[in-house]
Amino acid sequence: MGAFFNEELSFPPVHANFASSQEQLIRFSKNVHDNVHGNIYLDPLALKFIDTEQFQRLRDLKQLGVTHLVYPGAVHSRFEHSLGVYWLAGAAIQKLKQNQGLELGIDNFDIQTVKLAGLLHDVGHGPFSHLFEREFLPRVVSGCKWSHEQMSLKMVDHIVDEHHIDVDFEMIKKVKEMIVASSELTLPKGTREKHFLYDIVANGRNGIDVDKFDYIVRDSRACGLGCNFEFQRLMETMRVLDDEICYRAKEYLTVHKLFYTRADLYRTIYTHPKVKAIELMVVDALLKANDFLEISSSIEDPSDYWKLDDSIIKTIEIAPNQELKESRDLILRIRRRNLYQFCNEYTVPKENLEHFKDVTPQDIVCSQKNGGAILKEEDVAVSNVRIDLARGRHNPLERLPVGSTFQCTTFYIFISFQDYESKEKFPIPDNRISHLLPACYQDMIVRVYSKKPELVGAISEAFENFQLKTYGIKAQVHETPEKKKRRL
Repeated sequence: MGAFFNEELSFPPVHANFASSQEQLIRFSKNVHDNVHGNIYLDPLALKFIDTEQFQRLRDLKQLGVTHLVYPGAVHSRFEHSLGVYWLAGAAIQKLKQNQGLELGIDNFDIQTVKLAGLLHDVGHGPFSHLFEREFLPRVVSGCKWSHEQMSLKMVDHIVDEHHIDVDFEMIKKVKEMIVASSELTLPKGTREKHFLYDIVANGRNGIDVDKFDYIVRDSRACGLGCNFEFQRLMETMRVLDDEICYRAKEYLTVHKLFYTRADLYRTIYTHPKVKAIELMVVDALLKANDFLEISSSIEDPSDYWKLDDSIIKTIEIAPNQELKESRDLILRIRRRNLYQFCNEYTVPKENLEHFKDVTPQDIVCSQKNGGAILKEEDVAVSNVRIDLARGRHNPLERLPVGSTFQCTTFYIFISFQDYESKEKFPIPDNRISHLLPACYQDMIVRVYSKKPELVGAISEAFENFQLKTYGIKAQVHETPEKKKRRL
């Protein structure tokens, strides 16, 4: 890695006028037009990363995986999302510099670092959105702890070394720390200066970050859904108090809307029943092809990994090899919409959420009563869908009890608010705002699919038996329609 980034890439000094800084940014930058944010200006250092085959790979990773097979407009990629996060990260830190630059000591190094973190935060992402790391890898790599954030760190180093990018070593170190700031790889607060900078791209303290700002608006637009969450209101009013980004108290409901819009996207789009059916089929196709194509063997070496993208499905589809026949047949079923058949679903009762264990095909098969078709585990697919507001069963806007954990992270921080010119920050409990806000913050939905159309009736009945055995009631809203049971 180089010792320092070129002087021509630097920006005006911290004490310079904000407008002058913006003019300099535009002068030395290349602009592209984004359908969400309008004109985005890419600075010279960012372009050195963008114009590499490793970053351009993001064009071949759909942001929402296979969702476009249900929502035809959802064909946007990780590439434009990464440019959007880069732009919003720059806008956020420039806003803080404009309002509190001298007080916070924000300099050009900080600005460039935060922008690069936004640009590169997804450079290690796998194919088909989160399906690759959450559904596929755990089935083929025993005890797999792999994450796209971890691969992003390796990929950043690989890009810098492979393309001899002249960039400050300390800057790259901080970029990588910011990328994993919301994961279990994050460093303790005491090891960082200007801790608020680490909350801009991937916020591990309270989940409010520009990554969410971009994908919530971008995904809603691509899928043709309305979006009444306005991230601009939060960016306009944010201030840093005690090294933490705080928001105006009057924007409490805007913050609520951020988390609820995200949850609604999960329910409506990301975990749509037919989307999950296609994902289950893609996972099965990858599993059957893995031994022959050695898909999972590339996950540790970035020089191999960057070659892996969504086109793996086309590779399987057109390959003549007999070893890939089962995978090809599954992909052909997807093309012809001969999908795994959705049998039914139920929402786990609230009182059973805490001790819930994922339902498996074995649970369903073992619940079958005598008579009818004999079910096998390979005939059944189960999707356990968790939807929450970012902190499991906890309210993301309130302090958790000391020692509470979620996704391997211990939280002691709540979302902080402030009143206009006040120098004090404070939390706001729900009951101070509205009694219409929810008392529960997580849904657990169990969906069952039949891999063979003729078994829908038998699997639906076994699924109902499982519910009666587990909860003493049928938790699903309605019966599986008779016409679906008889469908061949």
